[in-house]
Amino acid sequence: MPAASGQVPSQGTSRSTSATIPPNILRYLAPIAAEDGVDLRPALTRVGLDEAVMRSAALRVSYRQGSAVIRRAIELTADAHLGLRVGAAQHLTSWGLLGFALMAADTLRDAVETGMRFQNLSGAMVVWSARQEDLGFVLRVDLPDPALDPAVAVFLVEEAFSSVTTLTRLTMGPAFAPQVVEFAFPTPRDTGLFDDLFRCPVRFGAAGNRLVFPDSWAGTAMPGRDPVTFASVLELLDAQVVSRRSRQDLLEVVEVSIAQSLPTVPSFAQQAHRHAAGERTLRRRPAECGTTYEAIVDGVRRERVEQLLRRPELTLSDIARRVGFSDVRALRRAVRRWHGVAPLQLRGDILDREGPVG
Repeated sequence: MPAASGQVPSQGTSRSTSATIPPNILRYLAPIAAEDGVDLRPALTRVGLDEAVMRSAALRVSYRQGSAVIRRAIELTADAHLGLRVGAAQHLTSWGLLGFALMAADTLRDAVETGMRFQNLSGAMVVWSARQEDLGFVLRVDLPDPALDPAVAVFLVEEAFSSVTTLTRLTMGPAFAPQVVEFAFPTPRDTGLFDDLFRCPVRFGAAGNRLVFPDSWAGTAMPGRDPVTFASVLELLDAQVVSRRSRQDLLEVVEVSIAQSLPTVPSFAQQAHRHAAGERTLRRRPAECGTTYEAIVDGVRRERVEQLLRRPELTLSDIARRVGFSDVRALRRAVRRWHGVAPLQLRGDILDREGPVG
């Protein structure tokens, strides 16, 4: 349903490595890539997401994990508009209680606003907002990370609006079409896929990414509306938000603590003492968010390495020392595991794309 996508705001501003995103996009991405003869299992395994883990309903992935798999899928399929296909393959059932709430909402506008309210539970990697404007009821998408790989950015926006359109048609009927769809990225070589999917004016190079619902559709009653069920599900969703917030707060505190301690990595027992949490509690909280203390450490180190590689004056020995690796060989092994390339190649790619930092 529209807007049933979202992202924890702190992930956009701090590029958090914590695992907080339901992996809905990745679960749809793998079979779509397989249609092109691409096996994404190695890419998933490289970021710690094997087949058994991906079947877990409690699994959460980090922004970094999701971006890495999407980037690899685009490279292997050579499909510049893979996001359109992934969005068009989706169903509301993948969003669990949130999908049920959207179906039980009173009108399409109410469903969109419910998606806004609970977007952090939904599983996409963008930030949604919506408001009434003269043109109609406008749904906007912003990217949480301004330094995001451009190809991944295009994928995420395409997936967002493709899924909105597809799920609205599945719910409201095949006649639905947006009034207009606007993308901030440049006009692609082939716009036919966009015309076929959205069946409305599509504009590129716009000031922002937005999809406009005609007012006549926004006010249309949802076929499955049920006020009692809707209210009951909202109570359950509110409880999920509170529960996840308390767990995530601790993870973010631990993540900051690790980053501040580098090159020394505090032991698990030291972290428990530092944050007045028992070791059992500190072990359980990451597990509830689909991660581990070791994975958090790995993510913080990865973030720091990528930051330091942007500084050409630093040698690999300097970087290894600052991040707490025993030597350059350990750094090389870690970077190859994270990115599939050597550190110097990664540095070249980053500097070509972004330039050095001062």
